[in-house]
Amino acid sequence: MKVRQHELPSECSLRPARKDDIWTLRKLVLSAKLDPTQLHWAQFWVIECHQKIVACGQLRSFKTAQELGSLVVSPAWRDRGLGSYLVKYLIAQATQPLYLECVGSRLAEYYTRFGFVPISWQALPQSLKLKFGISQLAAKLIPFLSVTIMQYQDSANEE
Repeated sequence: MKVRQHELPSECSLRPARKDDIWTLRKLVLSAKLDPTQLHWAQFWVIECHQKIVACGQLRSFKTAQELGSLVVSPAWRDRGLGSYLVKYLIAQATQPLYLECVGSRLAEYYTRFGFVPISWQALPQSLKLKFGISQLAAKLIPFLSVTIMQYQDSANEE
């Protein structure tokens, strides 16, 4: 999948995160009520607009898989395609089977647009079972919490 620079607004640019971005990344992730425990600045990509980080996403590496995670767009910058741009970019950077987990059916629907399909916890590679198993347990303990595990299927994505 090709990601073209012109998909970003002209005042925005994509770059790898730097060490000094970590506090901004943490603030973005916490503002979206996402898990702040596995934030590794070196695995993040950020979108800057007017020299300010307005979106981020992380491509975490595991032994036999990768996870797309910590995807956040600042509320003032939503509905401009930044999240879609970042998802496409991170998919293109993946070098191993790619997975994600999301809370809520709305997010699961969002990721299906990019070629992600729901899978069972049992279908995960061993390297992700413990990490994703914790959220599956939480979903069982908290009935209204809907967690979907998804895998990227290249053939399903023809955007």
